[in-house]
Amino acid sequence: MGSEGPKAITIHVTGFKKFLGVSENPTEKIANNLKSYVEKRGLPSGLTLGSCTVLETAGDGARSKLYQVLESSVAVAGDKNNNGTVVWLHLGVNSGATKFAIERQAVNEAHFRCPDELGWQPQRLPIVVEDGSISKAKETSCSTESIFKLLKQRGFDVVQSDDAGRFVCNYVYYHSLRFAEQKGHKSLFVHVPLFSKINEDTQMQFVVSLLEAIAATC
Repeated sequence: MGSEGPKAITIHVTGFKKFLGVSENPTEKIANNLKSYVEKRGLPSGLTLGSCTVLETAGDGARSKLYQVLESSVAVAGDKNNNGTVVWLHLGVNSGATKFAIERQAVNEAHFRCPDELGWQPQRLPIVVEDGSISKAKETSCSTESIFKLLKQRGFDVVQSDDAGRFVCNYVYYHSLRFAEQKGHKSLFVHVPLFSKINEDTQMQFVVSLLEAIAATC
């Protein structure tokens, strides 16, 4: 009956705290400030910014906390009793980068070049043993090509990547992609540079444009 409105989509966002070599993580500030930034700027109809959470930069020792955060979205979606799309957007910093990078996949390998913030330093271990080989990859179901094109059209310096590293970013992304498969959600990881490479205001604008691009293509 009547015309349908825009498809409902809720995007939950995570960033990370500091870690060895990065004393101030830009994604912590982005995640903490995104709600107020979006309230001032507004979002397209049908798009809701869900939770914004800052994760410990740690793998195995922070896994239970990660799953608490992911599970919370299932409870919220159930409470709303709608058929809207749920997307997890994970933001991480690449301290050597000068561009934003949309990560297309995660690999089932934890190989940390330095200990994480809880002291764990796995070497060539499978992230999920029952998934088999460390060469196994999981790809996002988000349309990375379409998202990439929309962001380029808006003037952002962005690339697509097939290598999210083997540190905590890849670890979280692999678990999130696996969770999303099981729950019928979507998950996407995007690496950002340090604020010294791309300033904070530009990065905030980028993340809002990213939210809009995800909503337009899901």
